[in-house]
Amino acid sequence: MYVIKLSDDSVLTIQHVLIKKYHQMFILHAQTTVLKRKILPLIYFSSIGLLIWVMWCVFNTGRMLEKGTATQSLPAQKQLIAEIADSFSHPLAIFILQLTLIITVSQLCGYLFKKIGQPAVMGEIAAGIFLGPSLMGSLLPKFSAFVFPAASLGNLQMLSQIGLILFMFVIGMELDTKTLKQKAGSAIFISYMSIVIPFVLGIGLSWLLYADNAPQGIPFYAFSLFTGIALSITAFPVLARIIRERNLSNTRLGLIAITAAAAGDVAAWCILAFIVAIVKAGSINSSLYTIIAAIVYVVIMIMAVKPMLKKLAGLNGDQGTMKRTSMAIIFVVLLVSSYCCEVIGIHALFGAFLAGVIMPSEWNFRKLLIDKIEDVALVLLLPLFFVFTGLRTQIGLISEPSQWVTCALIISVAVTGKFAGSAIAARITGETVKTSLSIGALMNTRGLVELVVLNIGYDLKIITPQMFAMMVIMALFTTLMTNPSLNLINRIFKEQDS
Repeated sequence: MYVIKLSDDSVLTIQHVLIKKYHQMFILHAQTTVLKRKILPLIYFSSIGLLIWVMWCVFNTGRMLEKGTATQSLPAQKQLIAEIADSFSHPLAIFILQLTLIITVSQLCGYLFKKIGQPAVMGEIAAGIFLGPSLMGSLLPKFSAFVFPAASLGNLQMLSQIGLILFMFVIGMELDTKTLKQKAGSAIFISYMSIVIPFVLGIGLSWLLYADNAPQGIPFYAFSLFTGIALSITAFPVLARIIRERNLSNTRLGLIAITAAAAGDVAAWCILAFIVAIVKAGSINSSLYTIIAAIVYVVIMIMAVKPMLKKLAGLNGDQGTMKRTSMAIIFVVLLVSSYCCEVIGIHALFGAFLAGVIMPSEWNFRKLLIDKIEDVALVLLLPLFFVFTGLRTQIGLISEPSQWVTCALIISVAVTGKFAGSAIAARITGETVKTSLSIGALMNTRGLVELVVLNIGYDLKIITPQMFAMMVIMALFTTLMTNPSLNLINRIFKEQDS
């Protein structure tokens, strides 16, 4: 092995040579980079210019190949303006503009309503009214006609129905049947009375409303039954959010109210399905086929589909994710259930609701589904339903004093039946006066579910546009009064206790 020893002068010489070489390489690299920055854009722009020139030459020479008579074209400036106008009014552009406006206004109104102590969903419902003919249509008619042209309403309705199907599916999953069984007792009696009393009052009210507010050709029994069920609804999802926001979830009041509302929701949807079957069939006798088919459908869903879904939940285990195949199967069950109900004649929403109810009771499984569906349903698609309802709600149709008297009468009967009926039932079961009144205030909440029911009646032509507007006002009023009523009850009984 040989060792070469270098003197200090030799080492310095080698270092100097290496530094000089690296310096030259750095300068060369910098010059190459600058050259690329200058030349590459020139190559890009020149190639684009060459491409445009070649296309222009080809198009010019290609005109000689055209056959038939020459078409008269607009001047270039007018043609450009016409093309821009067409692009703005293209159905896809209109739909994207609608979605953007609807989501923005819904979120803004939801935020403002939360600031004044109301549920955010009430702000979203109000946003639908604001964007409809009652406000924006009156103040900005041209803008309203541009954003919501008549030709686009069909697509808006279909997508809003998809949002409702997903929403009712989530409501069905949030319904805890175990809680219904465990905490039945007085809650079931309260639920029963909160439907029976307003239902009877609604049928009695229909005697006064039928002559002036029923569409031509609608039999009295159909109008009467629908009026009864429309006054009997409690909005389970809105009520659940109010209870959660007021920290009542683990209190006796909250448990009784949520159980009674859940049981009432199931009963109300079953009654509504029966009414829809009768109306679509044309008479009570001819609706027997629909009712029998509906019973068979429910039995199949509970006895056959539910066990299959339970096995599916077992295959997913306790993982924090769900397989894509499992999600596909669940969506197929949801859509087939909705389709069967629509074909049978009891509305697709009942099928979506029952599909949610029969989902496996393991909360982890349901929570995964709710988390996947809820944002799309509640943020993107459900506001479309609010706006579609708002476009149908023409408060201007209620113009005569007698119509406003009728509207006030509907609100009075609705509040009396639901608020007073639930409070009296709670008092009979042994609840305190404060708890009974609080239950009445909570059960009087109608909100979103009421709008769903009213739209079903409107689609079936059971109610007129004027009656629809009155009922929407009733739904808004009775829901908006929930939080103020609870605050007033707490204040009164706090003063009495002190």
